Amino acid sequence: MKKGRQNSSIDVLIMDAEAIRRALRRIAHEIIERNPRLPEIALAGIPSRGVEIARRIADLIRAIEKIDIETGIIDVAMHRDDVGTRTELPVVRASKLPVPLEERTVIVVDDVLYTGRTVRAAMDAINSFGRPARIQFAALIDRGHRELPIRADYVGKNLPTAANEKVRVRIGSADEVDGVWLIKPKGAG
Repeated sequence: MKKGRQNSSIDVLIMDAEAIRRALRRIAHEIIERNPRLPEIALAGIPSRGVEIARRIADLIRAIEKIDIETGIIDVAMHRDDVGTRTELPVVRASKLPVPLEERTVIVVDDVLYTGRTVRAAMDAINSFGRPARIQFAALIDRGHRELPIRADYVGKNLPTAANEKVRVRIGSADEVDGVWLIKPKGAG
């Protein structure tokens, strides 16, 4: 275990770079198995880490099947159900999806599935671009605590957590090292 930056938490490494790579490779294989018409899928990453995870999954599918999978970005900032209750304005990023979406399967990709509200917002955002044939969802980590009836179709790791714990994912060029940490408040078991 590693003590947190301010001695107020304990950071526990859950997945290192190799474990993340294996989980994403497994997700890529599952996507291939469940989607026989691969040219019709698009991976839509939720900023910021979902975008990098989507890119890596697309690269893995390309390596396995020798086919390019389109990727995009789906920003959820203005589609969240708490946008009016936040004390600060959300950071809005440009969404970019391969259109038209009709006849396509859009796979929303995010780093952590928690309450399900971000995924619901992503579905609303996607609908503003068109009506895909199907929407699926891939998450690197599923930590539980759902507030909406949403589940991931593809999960890298199920990680049951306490409500007062946090999950920190570092992945991509902006982060120093790939990894997933469980952040426990000091004094928590």
